[in-house]
Amino acid sequence: EVQLVESGGGLVQAGGSLRLSCAASGFTFDGYAVGWFRLAPGREREGVSCISPSGDNKYYIDSMKGRFTLSSDNAKNTVYLQMNSLKPEETAVYYCAVGVICDPNQIVVLPGLEVWGQGTQVTVSS
Repeated sequence: EVQLVESGGGLVQAGGSLRLSCAASGFTFDGYAVGWFRLAPGREREGVSCISPSGDNKYYIDSMKGRFTLSSDNAKNTVYLQMNSLKPEETAVYYCAVGVICDPNQIVVLPGLEVWGQGTQVTVSS
């Protein structure tokens, strides 16, 4: 079964850090771009970061640049999103997905081809 599992969310104070993990099972990330999205109450889903299949291209929304870092561990078949200096407005459920295109300027979802994880809650208190 093809599956993505996110972990690493939690409750932190503003300015704190979390590292989210996205682990794949039933397939490997080789040849796939991986995207991170978030969904906050009352807001639309937002693509916040992605890494290209080669790892050469990474995208971050402007508000994340300099604070968030994507990395991958091929041996563990896992992608990580290190989030530093978190802000209360970044409270959301964070999801990872494949079936996206990633370049340095944007992340594009390929409708019908996505595989999503179940999400992990990130809550940042003020």
